[in-house]
Amino acid sequence: MTRASTQRPGVAERGFSLLEMLVAIAILGLTLGALYQAAGGATRNVRTAERYAYGVELARSLLEQNEVVPARGVDQSGETAGGFEWRVQSQPHVLPRKQAGQFALHDIQVSVAWFDGSKRREILLDSVVEARSAGR
Repeated sequence: MTRASTQRPGVAERGFSLLEMLVAIAILGLTLGALYQAAGGATRNVRTAERYAYGVELARSLLEQNEVVPARGVDQSGETAGGFEWRVQSQPHVLPRKQAGQFALHDIQVSVAWFDGSKRREILLDSVVEARSAGR
């Protein structure tokens, strides 16, 4: 009886050495670490963008609520449940004498600020709005 062999005589079967396995695992670990960091950074960027968009919309809505201000001006502030601090301030807008018309105008500034981690972020909107006395 003869034995059939798939190997040539004198050639040992070879696999991966322990060193090759350690190198492969190290490369895999570095790759997975880089992917984890990229996914974490993308998640932080999405959260930052959402909070920024909320801040902009809050500022725009505050500006719209104050499109006409009292003649004495406005000075209001507050904080939302989500930690957004806001402030609305106005002061008379000075027009050159020859351009002064029937409307009194106010410079208005709306600011919205919040903390994103340890960074303080802020949005400022400036505009000019009409000021009306209580009788108008």
